[in-house]
Amino acid sequence: MPHFQIQPLRQHLAPAIQDKIDQKTKPLGALGQLEALARQLALIQQTLTPELRRPHLLVFAADHGLAAEGVSKYPAEVTYQMVLNFVRGGAAINVFCRQHGLELKVVDAGVKGSFAEFPAVIDQKIAAGTRNARHEPAMTPEQCEQALAAGARLVREVAAAGCNVVGFGEMGIGNTSAAALLMHRFTGLPLAECLGRGTGLDDEQLRHKAAVLAATAETHAHLTEPLAVLAALGGFEIVQMAGAMLQAAELGLVVLVDGFIATAALLAAAALHPAVREYCVFCHQSEETGHARLLAYLRARPLLHLGLRLGEGTGCALAYPLLESAVRFLNDMASFASAGVSQAETPAAL
Repeated sequence: MPHFQIQPLRQHLAPAIQDKIDQKTKPLGALGQLEALARQLALIQQTLTPELRRPHLLVFAADHGLAAEGVSKYPAEVTYQMVLNFVRGGAAINVFCRQHGLELKVVDAGVKGSFAEFPAVIDQKIAAGTRNARHEPAMTPEQCEQALAAGARLVREVAAAGCNVVGFGEMGIGNTSAAALLMHRFTGLPLAECLGRGTGLDDEQLRHKAAVLAATAETHAHLTEPLAVLAALGGFEIVQMAGAMLQAAELGLVVLVDGFIATAALLAAAALHPAVREYCVFCHQSEETGHARLLAYLRARPLLHLGLRLGEGTGCALAYPLLESAVRFLNDMASFASAGVSQAETPAAL
């Protein structure tokens, strides 16, 4: 397994950061969650004047052998087709990245089909999709470690290019099933509380999905080590995201977590290195049933709740302007002293 050294955030600047926030020309706490976000960004960067440089959005795509069990409304070939849509600039994530100035990179983590004619797709293919986890581990231990290392390597590359904030998205037919299984195993929550309708299953299709996932969970119930669970139930895009998140935290980058699948990748990463959680900004709460419960388990407060359930990193791109606003108010907003504005009287002075 790749070796990551992730340090819990040092808190020695926390009082000074809070004082700087409190001295801005506003009532205490008046910017609400934006103040907590500014605090977190300052602590991650260990500075009173944080900045966001060359933000990237990494979208990892892969196919899942479990899709053969009919757990998705869409056929497996849609993964390949959507990657082509990303490359051609026609997907929602392309639109939002262009709007907000994020650099988008699309990664083939394990898609069935070749992208040799499309050099914009980063080739990190572990295999042409995972195996069917209902009957055998989705990947070998060696493939799992290879996927973790591949995700980490990509983050090192974007960090070397000057990026200090990176978001994660995904594409993979069947990956809500993998995410639900990982959530069930790593949280201990009942499987029924972890699974949802994914791409829009009706009631009968949802019952079928639940039966397939219950059988899959039983197949691998004997596994206890986090890496073994991840290899048995994960997808190549999920594992590469987990490795990328771990590397980003080690390098002190701000980690933007998208929806249900990306949060499941973070859950797996945290099972390996709990301190990674402190570097994460949870961008939104999706409509996928398990996501609200997973966020609650992680004690995470998402920035947005827009009813999204698309994936692709769209929640990261939409939330990114809030990070910019948090940094700008902390760095540019006047203080009571600099503006010559009288502060509210404290109770002791009344």
